[in-house]
Amino acid sequence: VVWFTALFPYVVLAILLVHGVMLPGAQIGITYYLSPDFSRIADSKVWVDAATQVFFSLGPGFGVLLAFASYNKFHNNVYHDALLTSCINSLTSFVSGFVIFSVLGYMSQKLGKDISEVATEGPGLVFIVYPEAIATMPGSTFFAIVFFMMLLTLGLDSSFGGSEAIITALSDEFPIVKRNREIFVAGLFSLYFIVGLASVSEGGFYVFQLLDSYAATYSMLFAVLFEAIAVSWIYGIDRFSEDIHDMLGFYPGIYWRFCWKFAAPVFLLFIIVYGLKNHEPLRMENYEYPAWANGLGWAIAASSVLMIPLFAVVQFSLAKGTFKQRMKAMITPWRDQIKQQQQQQPQQQIQQEDNSAQQGSLNNFCWDPYFQDTRQLVGKSFTLKDDIHHESTRPEEDDDNTLVQGDLVP
Repeated sequence: VVWFTALFPYVVLAILLVHGVMLPGAQIGITYYLSPDFSRIADSKVWVDAATQVFFSLGPGFGVLLAFASYNKFHNNVYHDALLTSCINSLTSFVSGFVIFSVLGYMSQKLGKDISEVATEGPGLVFIVYPEAIATMPGSTFFAIVFFMMLLTLGLDSSFGGSEAIITALSDEFPIVKRNREIFVAGLFSLYFIVGLASVSEGGFYVFQLLDSYAATYSMLFAVLFEAIAVSWIYGIDRFSEDIHDMLGFYPGIYWRFCWKFAAPVFLLFIIVYGLKNHEPLRMENYEYPAWANGLGWAIAASSVLMIPLFAVVQFSLAKGTFKQRMKAMITPWRDQIKQQQQQQPQQQIQQEDNSAQQGSLNNFCWDPYFQDTRQLVGKSFTLKDDIHHESTRPEEDDDNTLVQGDLVP
């Protein structure tokens, strides 16, 4: 199913592209598409929308990439995957512009209007303007069917990825979810259906616009900013580079380190501050949303961002020791905690406790992000498998949530 939903849109894009560029007036739309309007370079909304579009297209900040990557082999070439995915995504977006604006140019010439009046923004472009243009073409029935089939498969594909992030995370954290995966998935999609009913009501277009503007814009930018700071500054770019070296056999270059540590956090912070400074109440054409609707939108946006400090407070309260000890434990990476404990343990206490594991060294240590309880890592020594060329970074687990096979064997 995934192969079909992922590849079918490219077939439809190719069909619509060939047909679109052959329409009369297509050059008007293509010229408009390739002509930048530098007068809007200082518009904060343009910057926020551009950043949001990049995150929507590539997927960082949603947890989808982390969920899918957890099924890869440990030595999977993530460097190659990152570059290939980014290039394919950018090329697809660029080609899609020709598909859309060639038809808008045709519509502009047919209606005798300036293309700026035809090329509306928002979901109306896809669900109203483009279908109206298709309806005037020869063979409109065929093109309408393939176009809406493409939208359907794109929606399904996105839903698969977004749902997998939730399902994988909760299955790893709670054994009861893993044991009842089918029931949980059925309940999750039932919840999707119930919440989505508001968007197909008589005023659903306004609800959709509200969610689209608040649910995953600033909240997503904040989440990715915190993630960049946590990885590059708290966990440390040197430790992260060591992890990459363990996986790929080489260290990331200075360009990547600079982007991770400086460019990405600074750029994200600039987008957030600049966007909030010039933020205006939500409008849709001539309708301005009431104050309570904007307040509801900000509450929706804050609901996901507040999970970050809330989770930190919960973990801090569950930790043991004095305030200083708990704070130190919270900001000390797991790898460093293991190193400190192993250095304090007598060598004779580090012994083989599992017939399938042999004594290893810290240099062969492979951090497993799916270890269920970080506090179990403190005060224990571990024996490691000599061969870390395992089939997957995800260990097998039994029903009582103890590791039975993996890189770490207590």
